[in-house]
Amino acid sequence: MKLKYLLITIGCFAALSCMTACKKETSGAEGAPPPAPVVQTGNMSLLSVDKPEQFPVVAAERREVSSELNVTGAVFPDVAREIPVISLANGRVVDIKARLDDFVKKGDLLLKVQSPDVAGAFNVYLKANNDEKLANKAYLRAQSLYEHGAIAQSMLEQAEDIENDAQADLTAAEEGLKTLGVDKDHPSGVVNVFAPISGVIIAQNVTLAAAAGVNLSGSATAFTIADLSNVWILCDVYENDIPKLKLGQAAKIKLNAYPDRTLNGRISNIGPVLDPNLRTAKVRIEVANPGFMKLGMFGTTTFTSSTRETIAAVPADAILHLHDRDWVFVPAGGNQFRRVEVRAGNMLPGNKQELFSGIAPGQEVVSNALLLETAGNQ
Repeated sequence: MKLKYLLITIGCFAALSCMTACKKETSGAEGAPPPAPVVQTGNMSLLSVDKPEQFPVVAAERREVSSELNVTGAVFPDVAREIPVISLANGRVVDIKARLDDFVKKGDLLLKVQSPDVAGAFNVYLKANNDEKLANKAYLRAQSLYEHGAIAQSMLEQAEDIENDAQADLTAAEEGLKTLGVDKDHPSGVVNVFAPISGVIIAQNVTLAAAAGVNLSGSATAFTIADLSNVWILCDVYENDIPKLKLGQAAKIKLNAYPDRTLNGRISNIGPVLDPNLRTAKVRIEVANPGFMKLGMFGTTTFTSSTRETIAAVPADAILHLHDRDWVFVPAGGNQFRRVEVRAGNMLPGNKQELFSGIAPGQEVVSNALLLETAGNQ
């Protein structure tokens, strides 16, 4: 009987163990992630076509062109054409006739300054004028007395010297009034400041009721006027490219705002100091302003070197423009063509285009890249 119960117990344990194992195995199979799919891909740069003879190839031509260097730059005023508007009279600004960015002509009234300097300068002029009149009378009297033998020649010479000194003081006083811009015949406590040249006001250092003059404001410059008929293009050129440039070399400029207009200029200076961080030098180009160039505009400057380099030239249709890059197709054997990235240049006569890299002269390319690309994707 005991043996019977023992066999039943062992059987129950065996059945229970089997059920537990089966449950774990089933649970593990249900909770496992599905296997990741594997997709086999070919070489994306290769295209296969059924009839490769429908896509003729041509050999890249050999061309010799002058090497070009493209750099970025900005428009700046010519410092030789920048003129400060100076208020030599110290005082208070009572009126302003021009503002920043205004175009003014030579002789235009820019501002008025009420200055105590005028009173002092006019006082000096009046005293000098009175002294000169008295000295002149004394000289004329001494000259008459000398002619009648009433005084010695030394006294006449002394009177003449006093007259000359008085005349010198009067001339200096008159010049002082002219410097301040005061009319000696119509004096006023307000000094007018006029534009010394025609141009654009590119800096303004005064406001209404502000101080003017170096003694009160710290600077005598009220405005800065720039003649923008000729401007500078300042470019940053890497030190490895500096040997390609020389003074007087021609340059072509295209402004970002006017990409369809090409401006001509010449290098007037190559900076002697390199930027220690960027390793670039400032190159200055002088350009005649046709009227639409504004200070601060950005543009691209192209320098053409005197040395020539050999490049390839292919039909323009052989170049495929894809994802902001340029490509051509070359035969890869059988019915396959390989896509090769190139760096395209300017258009040439005969619907040809320059290739500066990617393809060598004499190498074969498909004459119509777009047609092949379309056929290969079908």
